[in-house]
Amino acid sequence: MTRPFRLIPGGEERPKVELLPEEDDDELTEEEAQRLPVRRPEDAPPLPVPDDERDEVEQYVYEGEVVDEPNTPPVRMLPAPIRGKVIAVRPSPGTVKAARVTAHVAVTAGQGWHSWQVRAWDGLTLGVYRRAIRQAEAIGDREALAEWVDRMEKAKHQRHDRLMELPILAMNIAKVLGISIIGALMLLLALSTAVWATGVGDFPTVWHIAGNVIKALLTLVKWLWPVLPVALVVSAFREGKRRGTPVGWLIADKDEVKDRDLIPDEGAILNALRELGISKLDRAFKEGWRPRFVLPTERDGKGYHTQLELPPAVTVEMINDKKKLLAHNLVRFPVEVWATEPRDLPGVLDLWVADQGSLSGPVEPWPLLNDGTADYFKGVPVAVDIRGRRVNGRLFEANYVIAGMMGSGKSSLIITLLLGAMLDPLVDIDVFVMADNADYDPMRPRLRTLMTGAGDDVAEACLNNLRDLYADLTVRGKALKEHGARAVTRELAEKDARLRPRIAVIDECQALFLHETLRKEAIETCVKLENAARKYAITLVYATPEPSSDSLPRRLIAVTSNRACFAIGDQLSNDAVLGTGSYKAGISAVGLEPKTDEGPGDVGTFMARGFTPKPGLLRGHFVSQAQAGPVVERAMRIREKAGIGPSGRPAPTPGRDLLDDLDEVLGADRVRVADIPPRLRELAPSWRPYESLRGTDLRDILTREYGVRVTNKANILWLDPAEVRSVKASREAGE
Repeated sequence: MTRPFRLIPGGEERPKVELLPEEDDDELTEEEAQRLPVRRPEDAPPLPVPDDERDEVEQYVYEGEVVDEPNTPPVRMLPAPIRGKVIAVRPSPGTVKAARVTAHVAVTAGQGWHSWQVRAWDGLTLGVYRRAIRQAEAIGDREALAEWVDRMEKAKHQRHDRLMELPILAMNIAKVLGISIIGALMLLLALSTAVWATGVGDFPTVWHIAGNVIKALLTLVKWLWPVLPVALVVSAFREGKRRGTPVGWLIADKDEVKDRDLIPDEGAILNALRELGISKLDRAFKEGWRPRFVLPTERDGKGYHTQLELPPAVTVEMINDKKKLLAHNLVRFPVEVWATEPRDLPGVLDLWVADQGSLSGPVEPWPLLNDGTADYFKGVPVAVDIRGRRVNGRLFEANYVIAGMMGSGKSSLIITLLLGAMLDPLVDIDVFVMADNADYDPMRPRLRTLMTGAGDDVAEACLNNLRDLYADLTVRGKALKEHGARAVTRELAEKDARLRPRIAVIDECQALFLHETLRKEAIETCVKLENAARKYAITLVYATPEPSSDSLPRRLIAVTSNRACFAIGDQLSNDAVLGTGSYKAGISAVGLEPKTDEGPGDVGTFMARGFTPKPGLLRGHFVSQAQAGPVVERAMRIREKAGIGPSGRPAPTPGRDLLDDLDEVLGADRVRVADIPPRLRELAPSWRPYESLRGTDLRDILTREYGVRVTNKANILWLDPAEVRSVKASREAGE
């Protein structure tokens, strides 16, 4: 800031400085002028002038400016120069995020438009069929090639027929429109006439109303017309999100690229596929292959589900061969990643990735643990799938093969299945364990038979039970014929004791199927039973820790509906249980770990076929022996309430004596025990205890309740009538 001033000499004294008003200042007011000091020349002090020059000095007025000190800071010199310093300007996070979102929407919408164009072009050129044909040619699948060629020819003919029908369709549409317009005009004319004739209004009234309605509709269209571009952009964005490929630099910041995504979205899946080391897949990526996501990544239970179309010459089997690496790339364990090929979508990778750790930890308690009953014909809850949904184990029209290493949890599945079956009072259960095992001891009161041990006697008893079951098919067939039914139902089983459901468990079945003398007959009997017993309410359950083509014959596996494979050692054992080719198709339990001293592993988790529409991983419920006791007691009460004895026979009622009846139907010669029940039914057709009596039942009654000796020769039960008459005589004598 500057102001003008003038110096006034003062003689011998110092000159005075007088500030002058600025040239552009406004005139002072009278009040301001009065406050200013008045200075006169005569009042100025004399300037110090030498005596010899005093007469020569003249008074001058000097003009100048008072300059204020500037406000700029002083210049500071650095003590040393700065070398090697790089300064980076970081962008605003909000700006970056907004730009990324905008770019993401634009790119995704563009991909949606591109998808529409590709689909339109595919529709015009039959591109879907052509790609499938090329893929079938690349992998050498002649059957698929012939099928797709045939489909394409049919599609061409169908499209040709539709094109030929277009003129007729256009004419029909024109006719409908013309008739509709004429009808509308006639209706308006009739209404106008009616309004005029009745005096309600003038003749044009109806036409004015119709015109106003049309005007309102056109106005609405006018206002909604600008919404159309927005709707197209939204539709394109959704189409791009569904079928497009996410762009990497729009998904994560550069600083985040080092961390692998825990959520297996489309970008994470593509990154995982790029690192599998499959040469044909790598070549497809280099050539710019862009996958079509049939199903974009979506939440599915306790994981994520995605479907994408693989490039030509790359199969789902190739992906499964690299399953461990795929799981590693997705930051998962192999058991948490499942890649399959849908039956109705050839060439599509169906990928399900579980949440980290979702397959570990306890499963929710068994639903029937504390209360409730069960129905053999509806199945019982045994497990949950990897999506957390309950899975029931069928009993009617089903048979089971269960395999796995020691400590993998296969016995727990059988126990859960049997405990559920026990809660149906109609079910009889026989259990044969060809090893020293106490797993089934808590269920003994409710079981019809429980035999354990590694001796031949258990194997022979098991085979006798199978023979009895096979012979029982004849009895059940006759009963169904009497009732005019094709299959056993719950109503028939409640009404006729001969049709009550039966379950037979053969644990450690390898001891039976590898037995030197019993093997052949056991396999034949089991296969015939499974083939014929489907509608007769008979269920067989096999369990083994050593699955192979010998311990589980292929003929038996082929007719078994439900298969469960727990932790297993190799591919051959896996396929012996789940079927040939299961391992390569991704249906594998090889990655599961049994329980060890170091931890629980994957105990209770098994790969299942037949439990659900598609093979998949299940986690079985666990019921401890302490928990099984109350369930068995509840089952016993339910059975007693139904009027059925513990061994499966109706509760005894007075009226007939078994020894007397045997004395009457038996001759003098030794007879097979299996042939005696039919004779007793002929003797007393209306006696209900004889209606469901079987050879093994009769053996148990005679040996346990009467002390009659039954012999076993060549695995056939025989009864000597003399033994019966001797026991009868002793009883009558009062001994």
